[in-house]
Amino acid sequence: MHRESGSGRFFYMYYYFDDWLVKGAKLIMNALNVVILAAGKGTRMYSETPKVLHSLAGRPLLQHVLDTALGLSASQLCVIYGHGGEAVPEMMAGYDAAFILQEPQLGTGHAVQQALPQLKDGSVTLVLYGDVPLLQIGTLKKMLDTPQALTLLTVFLDNPSGYGRILRDRSGRVSGIVEEKDASTEQRALREVNTGIMSVPTHFLRHWLSALRNENAQGEYYLTDIVAMAAAQGVDVHTVHPSQEWEILGVNNKMQLAELERIWQKNHATELLLKGVTLADPARLDVRGRLECGRDVEIDVGCVFVGNVQLGDGVKIGAYSIIRNTCIGKHSRVEPYSHIDEAKIGSNCRIGPYARLRPGSQLHTDVHIGNFVEVKNSEFSSSSKANHLSYIGDASVGTRVNIGAGTITCNYDGVNKHRTIIEEDAFIGSNTQLVAPVKIGRGATIGAGSTITRDAPEGELTLARSRQTTLKGWRRPQKKK
Repeated sequence: MHRESGSGRFFYMYYYFDDWLVKGAKLIMNALNVVILAAGKGTRMYSETPKVLHSLAGRPLLQHVLDTALGLSASQLCVIYGHGGEAVPEMMAGYDAAFILQEPQLGTGHAVQQALPQLKDGSVTLVLYGDVPLLQIGTLKKMLDTPQALTLLTVFLDNPSGYGRILRDRSGRVSGIVEEKDASTEQRALREVNTGIMSVPTHFLRHWLSALRNENAQGEYYLTDIVAMAAAQGVDVHTVHPSQEWEILGVNNKMQLAELERIWQKNHATELLLKGVTLADPARLDVRGRLECGRDVEIDVGCVFVGNVQLGDGVKIGAYSIIRNTCIGKHSRVEPYSHIDEAKIGSNCRIGPYARLRPGSQLHTDVHIGNFVEVKNSEFSSSSKANHLSYIGDASVGTRVNIGAGTITCNYDGVNKHRTIIEEDAFIGSNTQLVAPVKIGRGATIGAGSTITRDAPEGELTLARSRQTTLKGWRRPQKKK
């Protein structure tokens, strides 16, 4: 929620409205402009990163707001940015939005003025804030139910200290907004406060913005001054309240950011529980992106899900696992402390504990990747296993292959990566080095402790190790006295 909500003085000014303006008030709005104010410096964040680019649940604050706006099917989307140079438009380049620089920053009214050339007439303009990321689409749709009126999002607080108060006349109609520093004792007792979020017919907005004045202590143009203008001119001013107070909470410092992070995570955990996901402790789950779960999924404590993660029916995730941009098939199990990054895992697989699957890893049905095994850019066909202390990189592993403990594929020659091919039913003995490029034939067996530098024929035992010898009479060196 924004504490800055406009000047405390009210301008009861009467304007002559042209015929087109009066007729415009009767139009049924069929288009929506969304203006997102994202130019704040965020001084209290103590960071070189623009405030709206700080991360909440794995995405920038501004991205949450943009995604919400897209859910409203806006015909025009404008982002007003300022501090941080081109960082904001560069990071949000994937969105079909107009990014407009506000320089200098002269208040919220001045910020919206920068968007006027982009706004479509015969429409409603919705003003949002790039550091208020938890607004729900349902709340905004309620604001848009009365397109001919100026609609404010307000909230009642038990402790409204620091916020602009909503003023109403004797009939209960909104007459303006007063800042706390300018409010009387009676006005300070009011509990209804302004959030700064509003929807307004665009033709009214153009007219009122042109009449803004900066005759206030800050010398800025406040968007909220249009509320008094609307009331003075007899334009309906409606208010809408969010279903939850946390929807309108904003971010001004790292403490508030952390508080919103926990709110977001709690809400998401609740959503998962209601869909039938078993969470060992809802307070110890972090979803930093999108997590989709099938039926009978179980997630232990301390797990982190990043990007887009899909868990099939019956999947079980062990404690303190980190999973990023991964799809896991039905009835697979990830044991504790495993790290999985951009992998595809089939059904009935067993991963970990302490396993690491790096980008490009693909496991088919019933594959076992055990403790302290690392897999990178490799494909394991069905029913193959690497259960202990191995590194498998840039490899193609056939079906029913057993890879012994301590095996590594030597895939990097210092300049280029090379591939290892292990065909079906091969058995790789423990402590084997497979120096790529190399091919292990179907049904081949590699003796333990071998260093394989040439292709091994199918169905045969291949050894590559020195003959064992014993030096009789040899003694270990001893320290000199």
